[in-house]
Amino acid sequence: MFRTLFVLIAMLFASLASAAPLRIEITDGVIEPMPFAAPTFVAETPGSEQLAQDIANVVAQDLIGSGLFRRIPESAFISTITSFSSPIQFSDWKAINAQALISGAVSVSGQTVTVKFRVYDVFANQEMGTGLKLSGSVDGWRRMGHKVADAVYSRITGEGGYFDSRVVYVAETGSKGQRRKRLAIMDYDGANVTYLTDANNLVLAPRFSPTGDRILYTSYETGFPRIYLMDVGTTNRRVLQNTLGTMSFAPRFSPDGNTIVYSLEQGGNTDIYSMNLSTGQSVRLTNDASIETAPSFSPDGRQIVFESDRSGTQQLYIMPATGGTAKRISSQSGRYGTPVWSPRGDMIAFTKQSKGRFHIGVMRTDGSQERLLTASFLDEGPTWSPNGRVIMFSRETQGASGTTNLYSVDVSGRNLKPVPTPAGGSDPAWSPLGG
Repeated sequence: MFRTLFVLIAMLFASLASAAPLRIEITDGVIEPMPFAAPTFVAETPGSEQLAQDIANVVAQDLIGSGLFRRIPESAFISTITSFSSPIQFSDWKAINAQALISGAVSVSGQTVTVKFRVYDVFANQEMGTGLKLSGSVDGWRRMGHKVADAVYSRITGEGGYFDSRVVYVAETGSKGQRRKRLAIMDYDGANVTYLTDANNLVLAPRFSPTGDRILYTSYETGFPRIYLMDVGTTNRRVLQNTLGTMSFAPRFSPDGNTIVYSLEQGGNTDIYSMNLSTGQSVRLTNDASIETAPSFSPDGRQIVFESDRSGTQQLYIMPATGGTAKRISSQSGRYGTPVWSPRGDMIAFTKQSKGRFHIGVMRTDGSQERLLTASFLDEGPTWSPNGRVIMFSRETQGASGTTNLYSVDVSGRNLKPVPTPAGGSDPAWSPLGG
């Protein structure tokens, strides 16, 4: 079983000569990333200088990493910001073509860090919205930076951000034939990796709850695949499906977090079931002499997309969340799998195998406007960012010593890049914003 948006991203900048609000709009073209300036934040308390610099760098790297922004180097600055309350000399920033300016200040009191920031439309000579103030633990300074970047991103693009989020994935070590796998969780950019399980048992397909505090995953520790539910904070867990003589796998939460869908194999047949997490009661949703797996809810919880070989090859189908008649939506040549509904509800991401290559692709929920975003020896397992703008997946390199690593790509197929992890990684799942 293998795992696998259309929409071109573009940026139309406000006219440099006008006072119209600065905005990156999502349309049909591709223009160069918006130049912005992010001077080191002002350190308002003694000893906070390094923290001020680090937070400003996280904000800048988040924006740059989106592919929509380009940072102007500090060596080009004509003036600096030495006080958060000082007036902005817009002419100095216009001269270096900074279309957006981010000004910030950091203070520390005990174990609490406070960040203030403002975003300016340089050519309109005005602040975008009003300044914000955030406080949190000193140990969580990176998250503070992500929150600032999300606010800046939202003000300029008009969309929700995705930087203050995490990814759970399968960390992989060892040679290809003796690979050891364990669950790991990290910030969306690969920082702050924490391991949730040991490497003694094979684990697969971790999936976040809608609130980001729980994880579903499949483990082979009993010799057969079983679904477990884990509390992220405590790593306490319990088995959810343990029927003798069966195998359960590919779990995923409903949008309200009260139900899961999963695959259950028994007697040589694999079907999709739902389970109420409060009662433990399961309901069979498909009943076909084929392999039905990889279910994923629509954001409104009314439908489920899944993969099935009922037509003779792996294809994608949509059915009501309560089961019933399924409609095939994949129509082109090739094999399709691991469908995942976009948080926006308008697209489905998938893995496709065609002509000896694997692809991450997207299509409309009726199967139209299919677009392949990547191509390689083995790309699989897409997961959506909280705002539906970026897709993360795993890529395996060819050969006996091939490695598997995480990558991300935006919905236009642009900005393909590796996601840094300490070792190999696969099966990523993105948390909700703030999760």
